Amino acid sequence: MPGDLEGLDRRARAAAEAVDADALIALTRDLVRIRSVFDEGAGTTEAACAAFVAEHLRGLGLDPVVEEVAPGRPNVICDWAGTAFDPAVHRTLMFEGHTDVVTEGDRERWTHDPYGATIVAADDGDRLYGRGSADMKAGVAGAIAALTALMRTEPDLPGRIRLGIVVDEEGMMQGIKHFIAQGWADDVDGAIVCEPEEQELCLVQKGAMRLHVRVRGVMAHGAMPYAGVNPILGLTRYLTRVQELQEDEQARLGAHEHLGLPWFTPTIVRSPVRGEAQHNVMPDEAYAALDVRTVPGQDHDALYAALRSAADATQDQMPRLAIELDWFESRPWTETPPDDPLVRALERAYGLAFGRPARYGGVPGATDGTFLRASAGVPIVTVGPGDRTIPHQVDEFVRLTEVIDAARFYAAAALVFLAEDRS
Repeated sequence: MPGDLEGLDRRARAAAEAVDADALIALTRDLVRIRSVFDEGAGTTEAACAAFVAEHLRGLGLDPVVEEVAPGRPNVICDWAGTAFDPAVHRTLMFEGHTDVVTEGDRERWTHDPYGATIVAADDGDRLYGRGSADMKAGVAGAIAALTALMRTEPDLPGRIRLGIVVDEEGMMQGIKHFIAQGWADDVDGAIVCEPEEQELCLVQKGAMRLHVRVRGVMAHGAMPYAGVNPILGLTRYLTRVQELQEDEQARLGAHEHLGLPWFTPTIVRSPVRGEAQHNVMPDEAYAALDVRTVPGQDHDALYAALRSAADATQDQMPRLAIELDWFESRPWTETPPDDPLVRALERAYGLAFGRPARYGGVPGATDGTFLRASAGVPIVTVGPGDRTIPHQVDEFVRLTEVIDAARFYAAAALVFLAEDRS
């Protein structure tokens, strides 16, 4: 940290206090009112939300870059640097967020319009309701508000802030993968992922393995199952072995302090996979989707080998049965060392913004930060406003006090991190 810590703290507090709470709330509401669900059937994408973000940044005098990742699915990238910034010496801090939200589902189940951005008084403070309010338009708005405050209070800041507001976090994370492939992460020294994590500093996050399990048997009459091979029975035997593997891994590792246990979860089961099901017909194929969530100490390649071995054992037990595993996505668990400069800066800023020591947690799912850390090598900390369990639920909400506090924290954290050069 720079030598004049008292002066640094004063500047960080000033940056935090410069956050315009009313403008921040208005921006959050505007973002929530845009239905940015990727829905091919309905023809909706993140485009309108990305266009709104880009136009808002232009209104601040900035020059955002809009890059199409897929048709109608643009990333928004925007840099601002203080006049003292030297890219050879000084740091770049990224604020990361996503514009896509999951579907609202059945609107009749919502108490409030999912895109109304309704504010309701509650015992724990005013709540803003709407799909994406917590996950994660409040975080996106908070990052923009923090940048705006720093532009006003620190025009000579010896550092650069990069906003990476990307698409498809709720899907295959094409947005952040494109961001990295285009070189935008190459000169980033640290990233704050603004996901809803109850204002806890999350240095670790779970990994994920996604697999298609396709089991092929031999069709037969339900009265004469011995004439065929039942893929449903093969799938259940395989999933039993997967459950045993889960139990072995949980016993080996125990519960992680912030992430809990690893899990091997079947999320979709179908048989027959295609066509009409008939009560008296044993189908020839069964399918399961397998969602594996990993913690530090687990190696994805080794786990896949164990899953393949379980499939082989099931095949050996049932002649003429075939099990195909399609491991189509790997999102490694991530961990940022507690002595990383980004973590040290956020710890200091936490006390300045919240008036209490930093609280720590872990991200139960993968985020865009997975690829920033695992693929691009960028130190990440995930921290943002909103309850950890509220995303994707009916009547999603975020507390306005948390949104304001998060933006103030982001501003203070950026100041502290960027005030120290790379040396």
